Amino acid sequence: MRPTAPTILSTVSMQFIDDWVSALRGLRTDAQMASLLQRAGLVADQDQPYTRVTLDQIVRLYQLAAVETGDEMMGLWGRPIRPRALQHLLTSVREAASLPSALYRFSTFWNLLLDDYQFDLSGTDDRLTLALKPCGKVPVQRFGHMLILKLAHGLLSWLAGYEVPVMKVEFAFDRPEFAADYAVIFPAPIAFAASVTSISFDPARLGSPQARSTADLAQFLRNAPRDWIFTSSLEHTQSLRIREFLSRSQWINCNLADAAQALNMTPRTLMRRLDADGTSFQAIKDDLRRDIAIRDLQAGHKSIEEISQDVGFSSATNFHRAFLRWTSGTPSSYRPSRV
Repeated sequence: MRPTAPTILSTVSMQFIDDWVSALRGLRTDAQMASLLQRAGLVADQDQPYTRVTLDQIVRLYQLAAVETGDEMMGLWGRPIRPRALQHLLTSVREAASLPSALYRFSTFWNLLLDDYQFDLSGTDDRLTLALKPCGKVPVQRFGHMLILKLAHGLLSWLAGYEVPVMKVEFAFDRPEFAADYAVIFPAPIAFAASVTSISFDPARLGSPQARSTADLAQFLRNAPRDWIFTSSLEHTQSLRIREFLSRSQWINCNLADAAQALNMTPRTLMRRLDADGTSFQAIKDDLRRDIAIRDLQAGHKSIEEISQDVGFSSATNFHRAFLRWTSGTPSSYRPSRV
C-alpha cells in the first residue's frame, strides 16, 4: 500500500513521539542518542512543543533504533522484543484463514512476549475488539500503545490488500494537547481516558485475507514501519479529506466553497463538520502550507524565498513570521544538517 500525497505531507508534533524518544534515551548514551536523532533528521535541541516531525523521520528513526538497540519495540515495553520477532509475527498471521483469526494470532503472539500487558480479543455480532490490558499497575506508554494498535491494524490491512475500516480507537490515557496527531494515524473516531486501550472493527466489513508470499513478507519487513503505520486511509476525519482535496488541487486559491463542492455538501454543512473535528478550513490550509514548507526545507533544493512564494506568502518576512508561529522555530532550523 502506497501512502497518498496528503499522508506523505502530514507532520506530527514532537510531543507525539516524546515517550518514544524518552524510552530510547534509556537504551542509548547521550552521544549515541544525539547521533541517532541526527541520522534520522531530528536535531537534538529541537525539543520545543511545536516542533514538527515528518512521517519519513519517524520511519527512519524506527529503522535505525530497532537495529541499534536490538529491541524491535525500542524500550517501549517492560522487556525487549528481540530481532526477527516481527518476521515471526508476519509468518504466523499470514497463515490465518480469516482476518478475525489473524487478530487472534496477533494477540496470542504478543501475549507470549509481553510481561506488563496482555491482549484480550472479544467479539459480538457487530463488534470485534482487541484490548490491551495491564498486568497490575504499570505506566502507560502513549507512543507504545499507539504503535502496537497500529501494528494490529496495519497487519490486517496488509493481509486484506486494502485499508481495513476501524470502528473506534480508545486510549487509556488522558487526551493530550497533540490529540489531533492521532487522526493522521488512525482512520476512526478516537477517544481518550478509557479504561483500557483498544481498537474495534466491524466483523461485517472484514473481508477474506489475500495470499501473501515470502517476497511480500520480505518487502513488508524492509518497509517497516511505513506500511503498517501509514496505511493510506480514505476514511479519516473530515479535515484529512479536505487536506487530500487540497493536495490534488491548485490549493493556494481554493476556498471553503470549492472544498464543499468537491465533497458534495453545502459550505454550511462542511463548516459544521469541521467544527465537530475542532478545526476550520483555514487551519487545514495553513497546516498543509506548513507541511509543504517543511518538506521543501528538508529537501534542501529551494531557497527560503522560493518556498515562501510556493506556499503563498508575498514576502519571506511574512513566511518567517508565520513559520515561527506554526513551529516555534525558524525555517533555517529545518534545513538538513551538514556533517
